[in-house]
Amino acid sequence: MQTLLDQMLHKYKIESLKDAKNALKEITQEVILCGLSRARFFKKAAFHGGTALRIFYALRRFSEDLDFSLVLADLNFNLSHYLPFVENELCAIGLNFKAEPKTNPFNPAIASAFLTGNLKENLSLFYPNTRSLKAVHPEEVIKIKIDVDLNTPGFATFENKNKFFPSFYQIKLHDMPTLFAGKLHAVLCRAWKNRIKGRDLYDYIFYISQNSAVNMPYLKAKLVNSGFIDSNFDLVRTSLINLLNEHFTSVDIDLAKQDVLPFVTNSNELKHWNLQFFLDITKNINPTYPVY
Repeated sequence: MQTLLDQMLHKYKIESLKDAKNALKEITQEVILCGLSRARFFKKAAFHGGTALRIFYALRRFSEDLDFSLVLADLNFNLSHYLPFVENELCAIGLNFKAEPKTNPFNPAIASAFLTGNLKENLSLFYPNTRSLKAVHPEEVIKIKIDVDLNTPGFATFENKNKFFPSFYQIKLHDMPTLFAGKLHAVLCRAWKNRIKGRDLYDYIFYISQNSAVNMPYLKAKLVNSGFIDSNFDLVRTSLINLLNEHFTSVDIDLAKQDVLPFVTNSNELKHWNLQFFLDITKNINPTYPVY
């Protein structure tokens, strides 16, 4: 079993305790996905968000949470059914985590759970002889959150992806145009006053750099559900660019940099972040997508 962990750790360059923690989190995330796949979770749900980009498209930032959407809306979906499979999968490679479902009184359309384990105990499985473990408090925990959107709108499109560690499994995830649409919704709607998650901006730049198309019907449905626009709004390339430019003008980009800094390995990527940069790259947005 140690050989399997060695193979999973091979892609990581560990130079600090922070690097070791990030490697543990990412490997744990992949084992969680394997457990969900074994439980046939992906018959009903699809993977999306920053962690999906990190694992399947080599996004150069770390991501903490695992985000999913149901393929068909179902407010009675029971996430708890799948958690024992996840715990068993983690246990099979020696990791010790407890899965607990959480209710969200502010948004009952999101089903959540936390996978929680002792950081030092689990790190010692990966790095049994490292001196840096002495710096870890014996009660410090590692926590990974699972969120499932139970009321996802229609128009999402999907693809299947295969993974081979810790063993072969297959998952369903949103395709790139739908992933980008979901991120555009987050950029526009997931902000508080003039603050915005820098991780959303980082991912936005990634999609632009990939010249990704946008699933416009899905984006419109998401924005309508959030009350950001009404159903009569004509969401086309020009109006989308105007919405984004208006939003970028209102946010504090320096605060966004501070938010994303702990999740990137190369801070030089953030040096060019300013309002004009985001206005310039937004001109390249490509919403071309089949009309439904």
